Parts: sequence; structure tokens; C-alpha cells
Amino acid sequence: MTSPALPASPSDRRIFIRDLRLVVSIGIYDFELAKPQAVVVNVDLFLASPERATEDNIDNVLNYDVIHDGIIGLATSRHFNLQETLVDAILDLCLAQRQVVEARVSTEKPDVYKDCRVGYEAVRRRAAT
Repeated sequence: MTSPALPASPSDRRIFIRDLRLVVSIGIYDFELAKPQAVVVNVDLFLASPERATEDNIDNVLNYDVIHDGIIGLATSRHFNLQETLVDAILDLCLAQRQVVEARVSTEKPDVYKDCRVGYEAVRRRAAT
């Protein structure tokens, strides 16, 4: 039996952030409004081909500090009613970076239920120019 073909990816270059655990003011229920809660963020960024030959120089690549620090700043900047809203804001941040052509972002609330994690994921591709 053969394996199904994997879907074509937009790029063969990717930066990812895994299991970024933050304390976020998020939710609509009274117990969620009473105090911030844990949210786990995962990000996959598919990158455009480099504009110039890649050298061993940070100026030639997407610095993941921009994404990491941006997510922290964004997630802790205000209250979010919904995970969907937080994910959309993170997608905006990621796609504002010129090198990013597609972003996949997920959030999870690991402490809502004792028997599972709940989350939301979205993928957005940069509009063709």
C-alpha cells in the first residue's frame, strides 16, 4: 500500500515556534475573566526564496526574535474574548514580515478540561501582488 502524496508546500524554507506557553487574558466566561490563563502558541512560517544569496548573516533571514517577541507583546497587550481573535492577530503579525508567504498559527488552552486540550488553528497565505 502506498502512502498518499503530501500536499505541495508553498516553500521549502520554514521557521517554526513550538509550545510557546503564555499567560493570557482570554475568554468569555466569568472564571476566564477573573484571571489570565495558560495559552500555548504554535507557529509555522513558510518563507519566500531569499532575495540574495544566503550568507551567514542575520540581515539575510527572518529573525525569529521578531515573531517570538511580537507574539508575547501582542498576547499580553489586552484581553481577547476568543482564541480565533488572538490567532488572527498573530497571523497579521507574521504576514507583515516581508519574507513570510504563508503562516499557520494555533493556540491551545491546556487547562480548560482535565482530559484534553482545546484549541484553534488557522492558515493564511499572503495575497498575490
